[in-house]
Amino acid sequence: MSPLLIVVLRVLAAIGLMLANGVVLIYMLRKVLGHLHVRLGPMHMGPKGVLQTTMDVLKLLTKEDVTPTNVDKVLFFIAPALVFVPALMAYAAIPFSETWRITDLDTGLLYSFAALSVIPIGLLMAGWASANKWSLLGGMRAAGQQIAYEVPLLLSVLPVVMVVGSLNMSDIVAAQSGLWFVIPQLPAFVIFAIAGLVELNQTPFDMSEAESELVAGFASEYSAMKFGLLFLSEFSNSFIMSAIGVTVFFGGWMIPFVPAEVMQPVAPVIFMTKVYIGIFFMMWIRGTFPRVRIDQLMQLGWKWLIPASLAWIMITGLVIKVWQLGPGAS
Repeated sequence: MSPLLIVVLRVLAAIGLMLANGVVLIYMLRKVLGHLHVRLGPMHMGPKGVLQTTMDVLKLLTKEDVTPTNVDKVLFFIAPALVFVPALMAYAAIPFSETWRITDLDTGLLYSFAALSVIPIGLLMAGWASANKWSLLGGMRAAGQQIAYEVPLLLSVLPVVMVVGSLNMSDIVAAQSGLWFVIPQLPAFVIFAIAGLVELNQTPFDMSEAESELVAGFASEYSAMKFGLLFLSEFSNSFIMSAIGVTVFFGGWMIPFVPAEVMQPVAPVIFMTKVYIGIFFMMWIRGTFPRVRIDQLMQLGWKWLIPASLAWIMITGLVIKVWQLGPGAS
């Protein structure tokens, strides 16, 4: 098969997975929040409302695309793509099994975070270009919180990288064949989980949308599929963040003490199951906790998470060095 055709098919597969995840996760969010709030969620479109998200997609595709008068038209049109494309790019390095992946990168973990780090530029661009003070405030909040929390997010996975000695996600999974890193690296996982929720603009850290304060934040002036692309990216990012957490801390497609050969036929199913369990817990948090203040959010990052992550890196490095110099070292 032509190498170019292989690349095209892999990109199309990533787009298909991203779109399918968006449809499933929107329905899942409505149902999870509905039951958490003692209500049913969508019920009328299809059995148990399963077609509600499909109807929403059709509505967005056929809805009038309104462009406000005073917007910066170039930036206003580019911003949704600048949010959507990095979210799509981040799928490239995620290993669904030992053989199921778009590409095998030696720096796959770093690549995924690098792709996600472009998204705040698109959110700030959307807020700035909208010529709306609520949108501008939402865009500024998005840039401020995501840039601040990228530091503890990256630092939280560094202890695992130190233990494994590789940024390749497949190597990280292989190193967890006997014991998931969530057990010895629990503090790192807690930091990762909190910083990840902030990066995703998820409640209780949804400062950039904050509908009770900023209407819809950076997305206030968007309609039709531009609005759809912004929020499809948000749901896609939830999947990516959960996938990274599963890969780094929960053994990816592995189950402890089960040989890899036994897991291979069902590895993608196990991986996807773990990822969706992680997304469920994100939604559980979303439906439970109230939004924090923006000053509390920034203090948590700069005053607590960054020092805690640096301290844990030092402790991990010390433990690794003692282990290397111990009586069992060769």
